[in-house]
Amino acid sequence: MRIGILTGGGDCPGLNAVIRGAVRKSLLLGYEVYGLRNGWKGLLEKDYYILDHKAISGILHRGGTILGSSRTNLYQEGKNYYAEAIQNYKELGLDALIAIGGEDTLGVAAKLYKDGLNIIGVPKTIDNDLNATDYTFGFDTAVNIATEAIDRLHTTAESHNRVIVVEVMGRHAGWIALHSGLAGGADITLIPEKPFKLDEVCNVLIKRHGRGKSFSIVVIAEGAKIHTEDGTDKDGSFILQKLEKDAFGHVSLGGIGNIVSDEIERRTGYETRAVVLGHIQRGGTPTAFDRVLGSRFGVKAAELIEKEEFGKMTSLQGSHIVSVSLDDAVGTLKTVDDEIYKTAETFFG
Repeated sequence: MRIGILTGGGDCPGLNAVIRGAVRKSLLLGYEVYGLRNGWKGLLEKDYYILDHKAISGILHRGGTILGSSRTNLYQEGKNYYAEAIQNYKELGLDALIAIGGEDTLGVAAKLYKDGLNIIGVPKTIDNDLNATDYTFGFDTAVNIATEAIDRLHTTAESHNRVIVVEVMGRHAGWIALHSGLAGGADITLIPEKPFKLDEVCNVLIKRHGRGKSFSIVVIAEGAKIHTEDGTDKDGSFILQKLEKDAFGHVSLGGIGNIVSDEIERRTGYETRAVVLGHIQRGGTPTAFDRVLGSRFGVKAAELIEKEEFGKMTSLQGSHIVSVSLDDAVGTLKTVDDEIYKTAETFFG
């Protein structure tokens, strides 16, 4: 039995733990393992190397991915990459393939499964927005990094009597903003699921400062949207770094924190600064939670291959690692619900 493993999309802490878990279990089962470099691009180019005990030694604590990653879309409109990838899968003599990634990577995996390949998915996204799993690995580390940053910003905000707006990742779902905002004691948390009005944000800050507070922390997800003041566009629109789209049709977000910071200072008169955490949230050592979750996901992926349960994704449900269909995982995004956000609103102001 020969299997392939690849990591696609944005990197995050815990990827190497998954690779290590999948390889260790596969070797115990007597499988040969090919590591495909740079996501689906590795399958297109037949770029691989053998993953053995030596290759995975000492990688558990390392961030990033030893396999590299890319945002290659095999089903990009106007291209026939998928046909070439399927042919290469066969030429490499692969019996199964483990794809580790988020909605885009696993969306490709689901299509390849329907086109006849033996595919297993592992959920990876720091946004925690994949459906059919309680948590994705990488999320816990991102939240801890963001929370530590907020803790540090509290002290400088208080020292200088400032409002500090902290922009964190989260394109369509505000899980990182919500959890780090709650854990870090943010005075307002703004998420993509809840378009906001700038006047209402400023009013919360004015009331807070009216109680004698001299500083405030605002946490905002990169995908948060401003509700237009005249109500003509209920959902607002994304703030973009640039208009160009990637292979999956996504634009590059970023800048909402600076816009909100400028508006808060203009409308309230409070000195305000913006801090964009960006890719800092992706890097560095994974937390113990993400190391354990990634390891369990990797072992489970190899077990699903052994059982020939293809077209599945590993999933954390409660304390158990189970399997769900890839279609269930990528069909809809898991977004923040009202109940959890109302808990956060208790601490606004």
